[in-house]
Amino acid sequence: MRSQKLGMRTSTPAVEVTGVSPHGIWLWVAGREFLLSFELFPWFKEATIRQIQRVELQHGRHLIWPELDVDLDLESLARPEKYPLLYRP
Repeated sequence: MRSQKLGMRTSTPAVEVTGVSPHGIWLWVAGREFLLSFELFPWFKEATIRQIQRVELQHGRHLIWPELDVDLDLESLARPEKYPLLYRP
């Protein structure tokens, strides 16, 4: 007897890029929505859509874009006032 082929995945991904606009990237992470503006997160401004969409949630709190070498902690997105250091070119 053979098992039936598994169906499509129905669970929601832990992190999803829900939009890219001229202003930044919209992310849905663990039930919360975040806007990563290009002004505050310039690493994404010249990235391709494909590179932006290849994001991983690791350990339930770190967002990683391996192709862009970007690593962000969710806490810094949820409470930016606690992380005042900003990127300066």
